[in-house]
Amino acid sequence: MDIDLNADLAEGYGDWRMGDDEALLDVLSSANIACGFHAGDAVIMDRTVRKALERGVDVGAHVGFPDRHGFGRRVMQIDLADLAAMVTYQLGALAGIAHAAGHRMTHMSFHGALGNMVAADATMAAKLMAAVAAFDPTLTIISSTSRAIESAAATCGLRVVTTFLADRAYDDEGLLVPRRLPGAVIKDEAAVLARVRRMLAEGIVVTHTGKALAMHPQSILVHGDTEGAVALARALRREIEQGGGRLVPVSRQPRLHGARGPENA
Repeated sequence: MDIDLNADLAEGYGDWRMGDDEALLDVLSSANIACGFHAGDAVIMDRTVRKALERGVDVGAHVGFPDRHGFGRRVMQIDLADLAAMVTYQLGALAGIAHAAGHRMTHMSFHGALGNMVAADATMAAKLMAAVAAFDPTLTIISSTSRAIESAAATCGLRVVTTFLADRAYDDEGLLVPRRLPGAVIKDEAAVLARVRRMLAEGIVVTHTGKALAMHPQSILVHGDTEGAVALARALRREIEQGGGRLVPVSRQPRLHGARGPENA
């Protein structure tokens, strides 16, 4: 089984660092790079992209709300046309930095509150997927399970790859449980590994309410800003490889026909 191991990186600002990006880059097959809105700046983006290139790690734009103070995890009400322009701006920032470094941007994903809103709102998904397609129709959308994103991307001719957020709880529709709720973030490494093991072996994730949900992701995401992220990423890589799997970024995985969203099981 080929699967991508991915994390959100470049989420510091100036001299302030968030997470151990260099150590994570030694483990990952792809990285989502903060583009200066919820976190990150030009220098951090450039440094992270160049180090990813040295290690053969794919990079993609991690697009969020303009909310550094809240780390992009606060809901913001922004006109959709304005929001589409902000998506384009962030894609352009990473594409330019990657090009100058001799790397290329292969994918994009939505961060935090913006990601949760797009996943649940078909109108927003349609507008933002159209913005991505207008910028570069060859980009892959890496997303948690979302019928809204999958449908909008299909309309725009964009490829969507489902990612499994190893340390986040899911609801019965396959959407992420809001962080404010107990148990939304799974901090116990053994519990995270057990979820990944079952997902890889059976294609099953147990939801926040205890229901079994079918899920067939091509990528696994680790949050680089959380405590213990490097150790968790290493453990996940061992789990994948000991199970006979290979770490392969989504840009080098075959396209799968049809949506890969959740189904009741």
